[in-house]
Amino acid sequence: MDNKLNEIRRKIRFLRVEMLGAEDNIRKQVNRGEDCSEAAVHLMSMRVVMLGLISERNRLGGEERLLNVDERLKLDVRAVSRKPANGAPARFPAKAGPGPDPGRAPVRVRTTRPIKNPEPRSDSIGTEKARGRRER
Repeated sequence: MDNKLNEIRRKIRFLRVEMLGAEDNIRKQVNRGEDCSEAAVHLMSMRVVMLGLISERNRLGGEERLLNVDERLKLDVRAVSRKPANGAPARFPAKAGPGPDPGRAPVRVRTTRPIKNPEPRSDSIGTEKARGRRER
């Protein structure tokens, strides 16, 4: 009976993937402005097959109860220690960097201030502001 139940579950998974692909094709056809009635009828037939598989699975005792939001929040679904996939090394949290050296004085950067009375500039860009506007 377990083999039969596992076979039905495998068929359900496969059918779900097929249905997602069919729905994607329907979306693409609608976006292009094409007729998608054949694809929609095929999708509806897949849904009928899915309902038959689900009822067969439930009849064999493989009914899977879906949890509501409160029940899902109460469960601790996080694993105690998650192992990284593909043999990747475990990640460690970043360490704080070392503090300032107690024997070293901090470096201070000199701030620049605008000059209150600028001297006339030698280039042509700033001459109008330094001497006043030229009359044309």
